[in-house]
Amino acid sequence: MELVEQTHKSTLWEKLSVERIKMELLRTAFGHSLTFLSKFDPRILIGWYSFFAIAPWFIHDKTVLIGMLLAIAILTYTSKPSVLVLIVLAFGLVTDTAYMLIVSLAFGGGLSAAWALSTLTLKLLVIALASIAVFSSIDPEKLSDALLSLGMPAQFSFGVAYGYRMLPILIEEYNNLLYSFRLRGRAPLRKGFLGYRSLIHIGKISILAFYPLILNTAKRTRTTVEALEVKGFTYAIKDPKVKRIKLAYLKILPRDYVFIAVSALYVALLFWMGSIINL
Repeated sequence: MELVEQTHKSTLWEKLSVERIKMELLRTAFGHSLTFLSKFDPRILIGWYSFFAIAPWFIHDKTVLIGMLLAIAILTYTSKPSVLVLIVLAFGLVTDTAYMLIVSLAFGGGLSAAWALSTLTLKLLVIALASIAVFSSIDPEKLSDALLSLGMPAQFSFGVAYGYRMLPILIEEYNNLLYSFRLRGRAPLRKGFLGYRSLIHIGKISILAFYPLILNTAKRTRTTVEALEVKGFTYAIKDPKVKRIKLAYLKILPRDYVFIAVSALYVALLFWMGSIINL
């Protein structure tokens, strides 16, 4: 019985460890190559995401928003998002719902007022799930090339890919800096009420670790810039031939047009249903 309890505790600790959180974030950032959305051209996905990231702000019909939410929730499920990201999203949803309910009850509005205030929550959910679905399915290199193909400056497009590539290095280095501070520093001998001294100590070293992290990042960035300049990066990004060769693999296929057409028909159907059903 004790062995089972220890195994359960160790499993729970592994799920909540910094290493597990780091792996979940990296898995989300670098996306999946075998999801439903990953089959489409990244430029099509960026255009699709732009609509679902902007349009909800101008839509106030709950029927339309709920229909969008259901479809995007299915696409998010097929994108295999990180459990950590979903937990954070669920926590925000629960706290936001509880906040609206408490405020409406406190001022005598009742459940009808909470339902009226839920429009903003639906909009945020649609945008958040669309972001998770798309960016969990696009590889950083494809995202960078798609932005370059759409006319974004080459430096900006490269910066997006470089930021993704630097992400695991920064997380690993920040983790090592935390371990270094904990080994060289002394934890409080008395934890205090509810361990507030330990929390203050952890918060302090977490902030102090950012200073050497920024310095090391600046050094790495300078080394990368010098290496790119030696290889002729500035000249290459201005050459149309290089750009054409780099983006030659990006092709919009018939399935991309089908995806956009189905999405447009579905949204049109939602607006038609919204004119009939009033929530």
